[in-house]
Amino acid sequence: MNTKQMEYVLALAEAKNFNRAAENLFISQPTLTYQIKAVEDEIGFALFERSGRGAALTPAGEQFCTTLRNIRDELKRATEQGQNFSARYRTDITVGLPMRSAIYFLPQAIEIFEKENEAVSVTPHFLPLAEAASFLKGEEDILFAMEHDVKYLPDVTLHPLFDSRIYLITEKSDPLAQNATVHVENLAGRTLMVGGGSPPQLRRVQQRVIEATGVSYFNSANHDTTLTNVAAKKGVCLAPGFLNDQSGEFAWTPFDCEETVPCVLCTHKQENRKEVMDFVKLLQGIYKSRPDFAV
Repeated sequence: MNTKQMEYVLALAEAKNFNRAAENLFISQPTLTYQIKAVEDEIGFALFERSGRGAALTPAGEQFCTTLRNIRDELKRATEQGQNFSARYRTDITVGLPMRSAIYFLPQAIEIFEKENEAVSVTPHFLPLAEAASFLKGEEDILFAMEHDVKYLPDVTLHPLFDSRIYLITEKSDPLAQNATVHVENLAGRTLMVGGGSPPQLRRVQQRVIEATGVSYFNSANHDTTLTNVAAKKGVCLAPGFLNDQSGEFAWTPFDCEETVPCVLCTHKQENRKEVMDFVKLLQGIYKSRPDFAV
């Protein structure tokens, strides 16, 4: 079914009469009748019940047309957005990242870059953490990642961005939130949440805390679950600073350890657009001047 046939079906659904719908579409009634029949043959069920009084949607036709209207509206929006984009920009740089805080200075970088490159658009794509499949298929030009997740990927160039420190996440009312730095011994008697896709550097720190203090611990499926558990007073957790959404809901206190989580930007090895490399360098420059941005 093509877009023209889509309009024919929706016009008949609205007019409920072949002659009236054909007039609205500026086509002949036999042409409309033929096209509706062609659509029904293609999809394998009747959309309309014909009678001397007109054409009424079948129950299946009602459901079909509801979906069809949504598709038409989405297609219209996509076309308008494409027209707006083509009128203003000559190229787009797509950046894949798991959450806004992962590249905390991305909005500032976009603002600076687009002022200097008026014909280039930068678009964020939000992806699950450690998910590189769409990037490898070419759907993103730049990907934020923890280095250990991507260092063995083929045909990828890694650009160091920052080394994320490790923090203790607690409620703001927690006594540990008053510390300038939290030490291993401070966690004695507490409950620590672990797991949830922790990078190897963080797992080493978690294991050291468990062995040194005998702290109680349990597995938490992911970062959002962990934050929910912290808010529910079920425990505390250690996390890399790039996960800090800066909302102020929780206390993020630096943890006394040497480990950091190296974070990088990935580009495709065959990438040769100057705009992409310039944007990577801009982000690197911003983070070079703010190595402890999460504090």
